[in-house]
Amino acid sequence: MSMPSELVRQLTEEQIAFVQRSGLKAEVAEPGFVRLRMPLAGNQNHIGSMYAGALFTLAEIPGGALFMTSFDVQRFYPIVKEMNLRFRRPATGDILVEARLPAEQIAEISARALAEGKADYRLELELKDAGGEVVAVSQGLYQMRRR
Repeated sequence: MSMPSELVRQLTEEQIAFVQRSGLKAEVAEPGFVRLRMPLAGNQNHIGSMYAGALFTLAEIPGGALFMTSFDVQRFYPIVKEMNLRFRRPATGDILVEARLPAEQIAEISARALAEGKADYRLELELKDAGGEVVAVSQGLYQMRRR
């Protein structure tokens, strides 16, 4: 069974101390969809744009948040196997990312994990500024494992 949205929000924002210090906010957490925001304030680099580590965090965290909204957290847990991030332009304000998994993909991943004990899934994401400009793109390979 997946987690209630408020619990997903709380765990996404507060469970990992580094993420909590960054100020990341889970704006939406529902089955198959999450939207997260990383504030520029407190996450600037030496030239005043967003620090690459903050952008990487924003690209990586949706995999876990989406997992909690979509899969049976009592039977499975997620890990990150691989993460790539390509920077396209400086991030000079708060940055948003949205991640989706369609219901049929959730069902397929769940069935494979039940049968094989684990299942890989990919998330390709765009990190965008307030104007909708893409500042970075990511490709993450996650794995759901049976407890």
